[in-house]
Amino acid sequence: MNNRIEKFEDLRVWQESISLATEIYKLLKNCRDFGLKDQMQRAAVSVPSNIAEGYERKYNKEFIRFLNISKGSAGELRTQLRIAVNINLIQKEIGEGYIDKTHHISAMICKLIETRKKRF
Repeated sequence: MNNRIEKFEDLRVWQESISLATEIYKLLKNCRDFGLKDQMQRAAVSVPSNIAEGYERKYNKEFIRFLNISKGSAGELRTQLRIAVNINLIQKEIGEGYIDKTHHISAMICKLIETRKKRF
């Protein structure tokens, strides 16, 4: 197995955030609260998109900046998930599962930021 990162698609954090964004889209497919739905989808898509955009930038400092934006989007999504649970738009157990995933992704992004600061 090759653990080498040659493109952003190789990053586990990008893979997990793509999976989460896809799950959020499916979860909200029939949602009629269009404002919250749009915000949640945008935040979910922003996480892997900023990881990808930062990776494609020329300088490490730019990558770190985009990773921080991505982490912020994960926090935004977590907040919106809590609101969706509180207003019974999403079942509590389902919402808590996605909230846990955003915490996990945020931690992965944090670790990647630390690694990029120390090694590059």
